[in-house]
Amino acid sequence: MTENQTPNFISLDDAAAMTEGTRITFIPGLQALYAEALKNICYAKGIPVIRALHPQMGVDKVTGEDRQARLYELTSQTGLPTMFYNEERPRNVWTEQLALAESIGSAGSPTLIPENYKHRVDMFGLCAITLAEDGLVWNMRILNDGALSRKYGYNEHASAAAPEKIVEIISVIDACLDQQAQRGSQYLVGDAVSAADIYWATMSMCITATPPEVMPVTQQNQGMLKFFASNSKRPEIAKVLSPRILDHQRYILTTYCETPAVLGGDPL
Repeated sequence: MTENQTPNFISLDDAAAMTEGTRITFIPGLQALYAEALKNICYAKGIPVIRALHPQMGVDKVTGEDRQARLYELTSQTGLPTMFYNEERPRNVWTEQLALAESIGSAGSPTLIPENYKHRVDMFGLCAITLAEDGLVWNMRILNDGALSRKYGYNEHASAAAPEKIVEIISVIDACLDQQAQRGSQYLVGDAVSAADIYWATMSMCITATPPEVMPVTQQNQGMLKFFASNSKRPEIAKVLSPRILDHQRYILTTYCETPAVLGGDPL
């Protein structure tokens, strides 16, 4: 633990106006997966993070204005999280955020983008089926209808196909872990932790029942945690959630990431 259990959040405008430091947008009390994963990447790289408030979707009931209008004005997009560094342009895509974190990480921190190009291909491929379009989180978000799932292209056909895709992705990760274990490695790529491990361990919380000693329960995230836990009980997903998957997730989160996670918000 490097910060207080009740972290400070600055405003979006203050974050954009700063000329030094790494600022990342979060929603207090909510482990929004992409924001949590970026926080874990920065934690592993020894990068101090200043937390900024990410405006939520929708229209302000008092003013009638789009709550994310200012974010769009500053960054030309509304996705969570936005990453600011010094006076450089904002980063909103995970590949750019990872590259920045790798370049500004503390001396002696793990190399999360492998220098070996074959390992790099493997690492980015595993990250893609976890983070990118039509990957794990993408398909998890279209399992049910809702405002966020429609942002990800929800329709009945895509939603019906999502469970099978999730199962295939989990199976690919499990086979990779099995192959790596046979050669004596507990990591997804090579013999050391990489971004693939941290991204998978964090994002796979959407298909597991994560214990409170890893992910505390807050007023803001309790519904999300119940949804994630229910995903783990879907028969087709439960069938492929091997002990290897769960052991790897716990090892990476408790060894290289901030656990228990510090979310702010209203703890329960």
